[in-house]
Amino acid sequence: MVEALREARKAGEEGEIPIGAVVVSRGRIIGSGHNMTERLHDATAHAEMIAVTAATESIGAKYLADCTLYVTVEPCPMCAGALNWSQVGRIVYGAPDPRRGYSLYSPSLLHPKTEVLSGVLSEECASLMLDFFREKRP
Repeated sequence: MVEALREARKAGEEGEIPIGAVVVSRGRIIGSGHNMTERLHDATAHAEMIAVTAATESIGAKYLADCTLYVTVEPCPMCAGALNWSQVGRIVYGAPDPRRGYSLYSPSLLHPKTEVLSGVLSEECASLMLDFFREKRP
């Protein structure tokens, strides 16, 4: 999660919503990313999407069943759907997203075999978001 926080800070420095993600396989980061929606002018360029694309490219396969995604904020429904299709084995996230998190809509968006762990470094993850939006919307 520390590496995902590092990615989130990069996003914030670039004026993006500070969410970061990394995909780990066998103790090694195989994909990382942070929000790039503003830079790419692409509403789908979320941290999870960038990290999953990098990871699948790294291993040369479309499924991530033996991998863990670490992300600073609970994935949205779009990202949960992509994580389902990539069959990611485990998701670890920091802060919940009470407005747009996938669990508000349907926890079944994820692959049935995907394990989820929430609340890891949640205060640090949440504070990045709160600080970002305080600066944007005083």
